[in-house]
Amino acid sequence: MAERPPTTPRPDTIAAIATAPGRGGIGVVRVSGRGLLPLAQALTGKTPPPRAATLAGFRAGDGEVIDTGLLLYFPAPHSFTGEDVLELHGHGGTIVLQMLLARCLDLGARLAEPGEFTRRAFLNGKLDLAQAEAVIDLIDASTTAAARSAARSLQGEFSREIRALLDQLVELRALVEATLDFPDEEIDFLEAADAFGRLERLRAKMTAVAERAKQGRLLQGGLHVVLAGQPNVGKSSLLNGLAGDELAIVTPVAGTTRDVVRGTLQVEGIPLHVIDTAGLRETRDEIERIGIARTWSEIEKADVVVLLVDARQGVGEADAAILAQLPPEPARITVHNKIDLAGKPPERRDGADGATIFLSAKSGDGIDLLQRELLRIAGWHPTEHVFIARERHLRALAETLGHLESASAHLAQLELFAEELRMAQRSLGAITGEFSADDLLGEIFGRFCIGK
Repeated sequence: MAERPPTTPRPDTIAAIATAPGRGGIGVVRVSGRGLLPLAQALTGKTPPPRAATLAGFRAGDGEVIDTGLLLYFPAPHSFTGEDVLELHGHGGTIVLQMLLARCLDLGARLAEPGEFTRRAFLNGKLDLAQAEAVIDLIDASTTAAARSAARSLQGEFSREIRALLDQLVELRALVEATLDFPDEEIDFLEAADAFGRLERLRAKMTAVAERAKQGRLLQGGLHVVLAGQPNVGKSSLLNGLAGDELAIVTPVAGTTRDVVRGTLQVEGIPLHVIDTAGLRETRDEIERIGIARTWSEIEKADVVVLLVDARQGVGEADAAILAQLPPEPARITVHNKIDLAGKPPERRDGADGATIFLSAKSGDGIDLLQRELLRIAGWHPTEHVFIARERHLRALAETLGHLESASAHLAQLELFAEELRMAQRSLGAITGEFSADDLLGEIFGRFCIGK
């Protein structure tokens, strides 16, 4: 397991409801800390055996039974957090779970902070940082492909790839730094040991891992697509066609959509977050003007802007004016909708303002062309064993590759060569948590739900 940061968990007991809010058949209260058997005895009158379900009555301070359920005890270090863990499995009612949690707090526990159970698992060496992040990615997965990739990361596939690269990097560092005491022979020694060849092979492997991580980042975050255009060009119909459901109201009346309508769908496992917006035009209607302002706000945040025009008229002056106002960052696709009325076939063309797609949102002809274009813009290509990745992982990999490239540029200056390798190791080690600042841990685990 990688070296841990100096931070250690507080030696206190934490408790939280671990199941989702609301009614359910089963609810779970989780407790983690040191020496939890006295708490279990006070709560149930029983001393539970390790890793076995014990039927027990959960009692209030006056001895009255709050609920009857299963008590599970996982002694340290063989638990999720690496500490003693108790799980109280009772009925999934909101009030009864709150009563059980309150009883645990009365017995000396405190309410867990968001992500504190998983944070303790990381600090106690049960998970590395990439695996800990995969916990929340698995919970938040919006597609089957994303869930499978998150599960692979949770099982350590991504971490093993990173550790293998770290091992090779450390070996190369050791080889280079061992020659610094012998300045007259250092270059010949490194050439004989194939140090420079090792560096190039390491860069190639790092590039391949970075490419797989980029694909995993797409699975985790998806692509934000905004449908824009004048009123009544078929934006809502296209959203419904892409989603395969009636998410937006469609009428022949221009200006029907007054506010943004969101829908998430998946294409080849990639989440597409599609936003239908109010038609862009001059208007005195105050409500419609607010909707148009929100349209421009969504366009500013988009990864891709799909401008819809009527295939019967093509790109007119008003459409050209919208194109001219689009910010430069989002990719652009111009969609000529209603080809069923224009008598045109579905097709894709390259244009000055990005790709142009001819389709019919009503009949569905050509929608597959738009889906493929969105995947192309996202940079998606099917890759086996993709692991889920986050933006910070991509930044760390990019920084590592940058240091390796700088090392390659200083082959004849071994002190600089060695320093770039050291910086590369530090950047790469940040992925699994070998080098992690406390503020980074707070940012990561603060996004978790309470109870996880």
